[in-house]
Amino acid sequence: MKALVYTGVETLAYRDFDDPRPDHGETLVKIDSVGICGSDMHAYLGHDERRPAPLILGHEGAGITSDGRRVTINPLVTDPNSAASRSGRENLCPSRQIISMPPREGAFADYVAIPERNLVAVPDHISLEQAALAEPIAVSWHAVRLALAALHPADERRAHVIGGGAIGLAAALSLRAMGLTDVTLSEPNEVRAAYLRDTCDIRIDNNPATGIPLIVDAVGYAATRAMASALVSPGGVIMHIGLGDADGGFDIRRITLQEITVIGTYTYTAQDFKDTCAAMFSGQLGALDWVETRPLSEGATAFADIRAGYVSAPKLILKP
Repeated sequence: MKALVYTGVETLAYRDFDDPRPDHGETLVKIDSVGICGSDMHAYLGHDERRPAPLILGHEGAGITSDGRRVTINPLVTDPNSAASRSGRENLCPSRQIISMPPREGAFADYVAIPERNLVAVPDHISLEQAALAEPIAVSWHAVRLALAALHPADERRAHVIGGGAIGLAAALSLRAMGLTDVTLSEPNEVRAAYLRDTCDIRIDNNPATGIPLIVDAVGYAATRAMASALVSPGGVIMHIGLGDADGGFDIRRITLQEITVIGTYTYTAQDFKDTCAAMFSGQLGALDWVETRPLSEGATAFADIRAGYVSAPKLILKP
């Protein structure tokens, strides 16, 4: 098969690669659409030791099974018999794996092997480009669900999202789908901000006032953690999704003295993924039209364009 292979820092090669061999209980999916994630960018820049070269990246995939089913892929592979999985927290399974991270190759390829239980059927009215958004939206759906559960009942249902990439946009859409009407988002890239405002009907506020009960940091750098620490109201919640860097930013003194809850989040549970798909398919998350598509063979240029800030759409999808 053909695949886009990460071969070194800022280097991707479109070349022949061995076809995947499904294990027992796994299905071979012919990839139709696969999104470029922030974690793919981190690996591309050499910032993710979990993804050493050479490796096929990509985990936001949708495609067609050998028997003709249209499916979207939950890329998180877990042990269904682990204590975490039995408690409905598959994302915390100690033996968890994800495609695009050894030992599993990713979906920037013609085919990927995945357990049958990780597939969700896609209805005919949803395109496979839209279906490929299930994974990033599920990340935010899971995070928002946890954040709202932690918010005090007396607090306003009001939120601000930091970062207008796919995860930040999906967080804003998920907040609205879960009943919040007062949701704003900050995005310093003017081209991206205009796209979010005009195409996705997102309220952009790059200078929000302090005292917001729920802050979602969908970037995860020291500067955005500092921003979250300053904006959140006493007793409020900071939901930290972004993995920009690992150091600094949180105002620990204020978090302690103002009894602020900080929650970290990783991927989603199997139920969150299914609930996300149901919300997408029923129209609760909008038109899902915030993508740009390019051929997988032009993936190296796509990565370079994202890094340079040339891509206005929150999600760039590659098509094998």
